[in-house]
Amino acid sequence: MNSDPKDKLKEAIAKETITWRSFWDGGDTSGPIATAWNVHGWPTIYVLDHKGVIRFKNVRGEAMDKAVDQLLDEMQKEAEGAQKNGE
Repeated sequence: MNSDPKDKLKEAIAKETITWRSFWDGGDTSGPIATAWNVHGWPTIYVLDHKGVIRFKNVRGEAMDKAVDQLLDEMQKEAEGAQKNGE
């Protein structure tokens, strides 16, 4: 999510090399997304699993890579189990 003023949004996305989906949160730090997710500091990173459940918070660098690898492995194992059960 991005809380920069709308006129600075594209500049911030380019400066921070944001290549993933980023939602605009009203141009300040008390927008509806920050309020709903109880975000009080920037950046705050949530890593969600394939079911949309928050599994990691504020992981960066190698820790983020490990978190994503773990979730992908879990998703793959779940898919293989469903395939074996004919689902």
